[in-house]
Amino acid sequence: MKLLRTRPASTNAQRGAALLLAMLVVTLVATLASAALWQQWRSAAVEAAERQRVQASWILTGALDWARLILREDARSNRNSGNADHLGEPWATPLEEAQLSSFLAADKDNNADDLMPAYLSGEIVDAQSRLNVMNLIKTSGEGADAKVEISEPDLAAFTKLYQLLDLPAAELSNAAESLVATTRLAQDDPMPSSTPILPMRFAQLSWLGFSEGSLKALSPHVGVLPERTPLNLNTASAEALSASIPQIDLAMAQQLVSERANSPFKDLLDVISRIPGAEKEWVNARQHDVRSRFFEVHVRMRLDDHTTEERSLVVRSGLNVGVRWRERVATLP
Repeated sequence: MKLLRTRPASTNAQRGAALLLAMLVVTLVATLASAALWQQWRSAAVEAAERQRVQASWILTGALDWARLILREDARSNRNSGNADHLGEPWATPLEEAQLSSFLAADKDNNADDLMPAYLSGEIVDAQSRLNVMNLIKTSGEGADAKVEISEPDLAAFTKLYQLLDLPAAELSNAAESLVATTRLAQDDPMPSSTPILPMRFAQLSWLGFSEGSLKALSPHVGVLPERTPLNLNTASAEALSASIPQIDLAMAQQLVSERANSPFKDLLDVISRIPGAEKEWVNARQHDVRSRFFEVHVRMRLDDHTTEERSLVVRSGLNVGVRWRERVATLP
């Protein structure tokens, strides 16, 4: 009878420890490799995002400069011809979404096939086609002698607009009082106060107490500009027209909008001549005009799988078209 040999327990333990150590080494190597791969992917993603951001910035800046050039040439044309600003001019034609490479297809020095698929759209909007909230206040004097009060004719225009849109009149009164209070303190009080900051954008009107529902209803007819501006009767909505000229109703305003589509107003006297029974005092240069200085430039760009929107406020002074502010929003598709 042969006796079976048995391995020493210490040998089995050593082999088990070696196997465990090998598994730990493999796990560690796999972990380090995964971490290195993730870091590499992250760096590539960050680089791609930064490249897209820079490319989008270039394109959007170019689109804004293009819009400024269009407005400058329009100012040159109007200066030579004496024409008014109206919705039949080239600047008022929106740019439908088009692939950016199509603009370079006619240039033999550019190969459109090598470009990243980018799509551009935009429009120029007359900022003076809307009632300016800042017109609600009028200021006289400077410093400690400054006097800030509500402009009654403009408050009457906003009150009528509120009636046309069936909005609460109390909201308008409270907002006007808040606007007067914060403007008065801004004249001569450097200390912080409980009054809201003066709005610079339409959405910031909520600071004055305008509700979300009211802002949605007012957006086609009301805007915020940095200084007092007259309403352009060639580009204003029927509601804004009716509100700014108290003597006409909405039906008459809609008729004027239809007429000006075929024959824009040449001047304020032309506007008066088209309103049956109108008197000269109904339209005045302080509240009305047929030309504009302030415009909004809206640009939307799709680059790869990202969409970027930019809105800018520009102002014309002679042939100079300057930028007052720009805001950009990046959104996912």
